[in-house]
Amino acid sequence: MTLSSLAITVAATTSTTLKKQSRNSKFSTLALFFVATSASSAARAFSSSTPTFLPRHHQQSLSRRSGASSTLNNSVIYNTRGGSLASIVGKKLSLSRRFSSTQIEQEVVSEMDEVKAAASKISAADKLALMRQKMQENGVDVYIIPSDDPHLSEYVPAAYMRRGYLTDFHGSAGTALVTKDAAYLWTDSRYFNEASLRLDAGHWTLMKQGQPKVPTIPKFLADLATSHYTNSKPLKVGMDAYVHAASFAKELNEAFADAAKDMEGDVPPTIAAIDTLDGKQNVVDSIWEGRPDLPKNPFRVHPMKYAGMTVQDKVTKIRSEMTEKKATMTVFSALDDIAYLFNVRCMGDVETCPIGIAYATISKDEVALYCDPEKVAPADVSEHLKEAGVTVKSYGDIVSDIESHLSAGKKNKVWLDNGRSNYALSRVIPEAALIDAQNPVTAMKACKNEAEMEGMRQAHIVDGAAMANFMAWLENAIVVEGRSVSEVEIDEVLTGFRAKQPGFKEVSFPTIAGVGANGAIVHYRAAEGSDLLKYLDRTQPILIDSGGQYEYGTTDVTRTWHFAEKPDDEFREVYTRVLKGNIGVDSMIFPENTPGFVLDVFARKALWEIGKDYGHGTGHGVGAALNVHEGPHGISPRWGNKEVLKAGMVTSNEPGYYEDGNFGIRIENLLEIVEISSSDDATNGEEPANKKQKVAAEGKKFLKFGKLTLIPIQKNLIKVEIMTDDELNWLDSYHQEVLQKVKPLLEEGTPAMEWLVKSCEPIKRD
Repeated sequence: MTLSSLAITVAATTSTTLKKQSRNSKFSTLALFFVATSASSAARAFSSSTPTFLPRHHQQSLSRRSGASSTLNNSVIYNTRGGSLASIVGKKLSLSRRFSSTQIEQEVVSEMDEVKAAASKISAADKLALMRQKMQENGVDVYIIPSDDPHLSEYVPAAYMRRGYLTDFHGSAGTALVTKDAAYLWTDSRYFNEASLRLDAGHWTLMKQGQPKVPTIPKFLADLATSHYTNSKPLKVGMDAYVHAASFAKELNEAFADAAKDMEGDVPPTIAAIDTLDGKQNVVDSIWEGRPDLPKNPFRVHPMKYAGMTVQDKVTKIRSEMTEKKATMTVFSALDDIAYLFNVRCMGDVETCPIGIAYATISKDEVALYCDPEKVAPADVSEHLKEAGVTVKSYGDIVSDIESHLSAGKKNKVWLDNGRSNYALSRVIPEAALIDAQNPVTAMKACKNEAEMEGMRQAHIVDGAAMANFMAWLENAIVVEGRSVSEVEIDEVLTGFRAKQPGFKEVSFPTIAGVGANGAIVHYRAAEGSDLLKYLDRTQPILIDSGGQYEYGTTDVTRTWHFAEKPDDEFREVYTRVLKGNIGVDSMIFPENTPGFVLDVFARKALWEIGKDYGHGTGHGVGAALNVHEGPHGISPRWGNKEVLKAGMVTSNEPGYYEDGNFGIRIENLLEIVEISSSDDATNGEEPANKKQKVAAEGKKFLKFGKLTLIPIQKNLIKVEIMTDDELNWLDSYHQEVLQKVKPLLEEGTPAMEWLVKSCEPIKRD
C-alpha cells in the first residue's frame, strides 16, 4: 500500500456519527493511515514502500496547530475510540493533518481553518475600512487587537483569533493596532519572516519587536498622543478589557502620564485615555461574519497516578500561602493553572492544549470553578469535583463574585497576578485591596512531583519509539525509494506513528516541518495549496519540530535532518556549532537560585565564535500533560526573567541557526532539573574520570540536567574536528541512553529497530 496511490485505512464508525462528521476540510489532500495490526506487519509494509501502522490505545489525535476533519466524497475519514479499522479508497481525498477520535476535535480543527479562510477572503483594505467605520461609531481614535483570549493564553480558541482574522497573520504572538490612517503589527523575532510574508504591505506595517528604533506599543501610543494633543483633544484608545493583561493597561497609563509631563503648563494634561467600550461589542467581532462559537467541551479527570497530588492537598497548600500573604481570596485565570489545580484536562477548547475555558477562586471557606455547565456534565468529573469540595458556578459570575467578596469585608484582599490576568478582573479591585504577585499555582505546577516527572519520562520513551518508526520510514522513502515527500505528508505520517503509542491524545503543538528555506521560518506551518509548500528530497535539509500530548506527559523535540550523500561543508559547520551549544547547556552544573538567563551564553558560545547567533530564546518550561510552553522559568538572553531554576522543573534546550531563504537548523531536547547530593559526582556523567569533581559540602545545593528526550542526533552532519573529546563522549553516552530506553519498545528485525541501532552507534572520531 503506497501513499501515492491514495490508499487509506481508517477507523470505522456508525452511520450516525459519520453524518455528524461530514464537515468539509479545506486543507490537506494526502493519503495516510492505518493498516498494520502488529510490528511485523509494519515491517512488511516497508518492503512494499509504504508505512503501515495501527493507532493503539489512542484517544484522540491532532496535528500541531493544524488540521481539519477529513472527507472522502461524502464519507468522513477519522478514527474512533475503540473502533475497528476499515480501508477506504476513493478518487477524491481531503485528509487533515490530524486524525481524531471525536467530533469535538475535528470541529475545533475545522473552525481554525475557517478563521484562516475567512481572513484571506476579505482584503486588508476592506477589513480596515470596516474597522475604521466601527471605531468612528464608537468614538475611538485607536483600537488595539491582541492575540489573547480572556485567559491570556498563548494558543486561543478559534473564536478569539481576532488578530489572525484581521491581519491574516496567524502566528501565536503578535498585537495589531489600527489608527484612522494606518495599521501596525508588533511581533517578536520568531515571526519576522512569517509576518512579512503574510501581511499586506500596502496596508500593514510590521513592527519588529525588540529591534533598534522600534518602539513598544505604550511608547508608540504615548508619542501618538503627544502629537494628537496639539488640538487639545485626548487620544481615545479603544481596547477590550477582557483580552488585555491588567499590567498592559497599567503600562499604557504610565506611558501617557510620563509623556504628559513634558507638555507645557503647570498641570500635566490628560493626553490620552483608555476606553474599554463597556457594554459594546468587540470591534473586530462587529465586522467578523461567521465568527466561531465559544467551545464547551467537557473536562476529563486527570488520574492521581499521573497528577501525584490531590485537589484537597493543593488547596491546603494554597490557603497556607494565602495566610502568609494576608489574602482572603485568590483568583486564577490562566487555563493551565486551573487544569492543574483541579486535576482535570480538556480536549477541544484550545487546539493541542489539554485545557478548558474556566476561571477559579479560592477563599477560606470556598473553592469555586467558573465554567459552562457542559464542561462538568460527565458524571465522573462532577463526582471528582464534589469530593474535592469544589463549587461550580457560571463562567460569567467571576467579576461580580470578586466585587461581592471585597464588599463583604473592609479588610478583604484579593491575590491576583496582574501579568497573567485580564484587565476586566483587575480593575474592580482597589489598589489597597490588591495583592499583585505570582499566584501560588505557578510555582507548584513548574516543579513536578515524582508522579508527574515519571509520566514525563515515560512519554519521552514512547515518543522515541514513535520517532524511530517515523525516521525509518522517512529515510526509506527518501534514500531507498528516491521519493520527494511533501511537508504535509511528513507531518501526517509522524503524527500517525505517535498515535500508535499508548495514551496518546493529540500533538502538543502544530508540527513544524520545514524543508530548505522553510526551516528558517521559526514557527512555519505547512499547508496544502500554500505557495510555500516544499518537498523533501536528498538535496535539501528539513527541520522538524514536533511533540505529543500523552495522558501522562508532554513532549517537544526538534531535529534537523539531511539525506544528502555529502552535505555542504558550511551547513555541517553550523550544525555542529548548534550541537555544541546544546551540549554546553545540557552538561552544565550550576548552583541553586541561578536564573535561566545565566546559562544562555553556553548555548550561543560556539556560534558567536564565527559571528553567528539566533533570535529566539534557548529554553522554555514544559507542563506535565499540560501546555508545551509553561512558565515561569526560561533560558534566554533577555534578562527580564529572573526566575531561578529549581529541581523538578522541565525546560527545553533548543539552540539554532537560520539563514533566510536557505535553511534552518535547530536541535532541541527536553531536560529535567535534578539536585546533586553532596556525594554525587558533579559531572553530569559524561566527562572523563580525571575531570570529575565533588560538590563542595558547604550546604550550598547544586543542580544539573537529566535527559528526557530520547531521539538520536544525525552523526554524519557533525564535523568531528571542531568537537572536543568531552562533547564526543557526551554524544556517545546520550545515544547509549537512547538505545537502552527505546529499544525494548521496538521489535527485532524491524526497520525502526535497525534505524535506531545504527543511529546510536558510537561516532567515528578519525
